[in-house]
Amino acid sequence: MDVLSALSASRLVPVVVLDDAADANPLAEALVAGGLPVAEVTFRTAAAQDSIRAMADRGDILVGAGTVLTPDQVDQAVTAGASYVVSPGLSRAVVERCQEHGVLALPGAVTATEIQAALELGLTTVKFFPAGTSGGAPAIAALAAPFGDLRFVPTGGIGPKNLHEYLAVPAVAAVGGSWMVPRAMVKAGDFAEITRLTAQAVALLQA
Repeated sequence: MDVLSALSASRLVPVVVLDDAADANPLAEALVAGGLPVAEVTFRTAAAQDSIRAMADRGDILVGAGTVLTPDQVDQAVTAGASYVVSPGLSRAVVERCQEHGVLALPGAVTATEIQAALELGLTTVKFFPAGTSGGAPAIAALAAPFGDLRFVPTGGIGPKNLHEYLAVPAVAAVGGSWMVPRAMVKAGDFAEITRLTAQAVALLQA
């Protein structure tokens, strides 16, 4: 199964901020135990690259890099073992570096112009970010109409209460969220609670 198919199969991608790479392995264990063996580790902290490496080395969780802004960060993420790269916006340089590495690029795009630019780069899926303040599920449904083959991974402002609004849109491949992996809970080492929240999130997908 390719990476995009795997993300689509999971339907939900935990967006993780790790301040200490020592937390990466127990966090991965918690996600796997909760039934969601996938994660997007954001490049917002110095621990990101080592965290991705620790999670990718396990072999039982699909790990991507988030908040990737430069080609150099693409190199770092891929070297660490990231299977996909997520950006908040559309950068030709970042997308092209991902393509050179042969890894999936998911750049942010919330307007028709940005989507057309993504299509010109050969992409079939984009991140829709920040989803909550960019029109939400109705905006995705409207944009999907003229771009019939494009898939979206909305992130930002999504939680248990509005998850199904997004998943109900046929063009949505998967949804990114952080409510099951709160940064403070990760820092506190409360991985049992993260497992519980993850299992709850998986149950929501099946409801």
